[in-house]
Amino acid sequence: MKLKLALPVAAILAVSAGSAIAADSSDPIIIPVHNWSSQIVMSHVVGQIFQSIGDNVEYVTTDSQAVYESIRLGDVSLELEVWEGAFGASYTAALEKGGIHEAGNHNAVTREDWWYPLWTKEACPGLPDWEALNACAAKFATPETGDKGRFLGGPVDWLKHDQERVDALGMNFVVVNAGSAAALWAEIGAAEKDKKPIVLFNWTPNFAEAVWPGEFVEFPKWVDGCNEDPKVGPKPDVTYDCGNPANGYLKIAAWDGMEKKWPDAYKVLTKISFTNPQIAQMAKLVDVDDMEPEEAAATWLEENQDVWKGWVN
Repeated sequence: MKLKLALPVAAILAVSAGSAIAADSSDPIIIPVHNWSSQIVMSHVVGQIFQSIGDNVEYVTTDSQAVYESIRLGDVSLELEVWEGAFGASYTAALEKGGIHEAGNHNAVTREDWWYPLWTKEACPGLPDWEALNACAAKFATPETGDKGRFLGGPVDWLKHDQERVDALGMNFVVVNAGSAAALWAEIGAAEKDKKPIVLFNWTPNFAEAVWPGEFVEFPKWVDGCNEDPKVGPKPDVTYDCGNPANGYLKIAAWDGMEKKWPDAYKVLTKISFTNPQIAQMAKLVDVDDMEPEEAAATWLEENQDVWKGWVN
């Protein structure tokens, strides 16, 4: 399947570039995949580009926090989606140890925070203000949470510190973690049938913003150090009393040895930069169109030659 899907990309390159780029080391470039669709599809998009210029590629399922230590040690070659809100701390810690560096920065602007579909405003008209949400907490209660509201968080390994924020701001909510991104989408779809109020973790870019119009909850504005220093933020004696960055970065990270071992692939990697709509489209091919990641990547490459073919010339 992978070879069949990679062949059209190679053919496109042969026509557009006129000649193939020489292969690097015959060892495979190790590309990690995580548990959300845009990252999985983007990994296969870039992997198929690497294959088309003669490189070998291997995909490994890797913890989205531990991956930065793996890159630093050379066990994994790169990471294509370093989200500031979710992974900035783990990435920075690895940078400080050495062995990993920033290889690129996407044009996309990210945001990761509490979110609700617009129909929720009918039950809680003070939204998006977080204090208005807290006053409406009972509207979000479930049998699992009793008289408190339920906030549906992302998978535990995304380390969003939602419980710390609930505690810091004294919110009348219980954090329940979903097992996957797909579980989050399923919950929105189920709530949509009866227009049931729901608040959950969401992020941009992804396909959901086109399918379910909604808004992010507005917490106290993010200030650097809010999660570490009690003096930073509106409450002087606690941490995590701010929202997440509203204009977060989305970076590309690479192992320090990648440029020497796979110079041609590394050169391509440093040119890669995707926008919010491009990344959302990658996710849509899997989450809405039900394609397998390999097929979604090949489709995206075929339909977006003007975006990427210049990176390999």
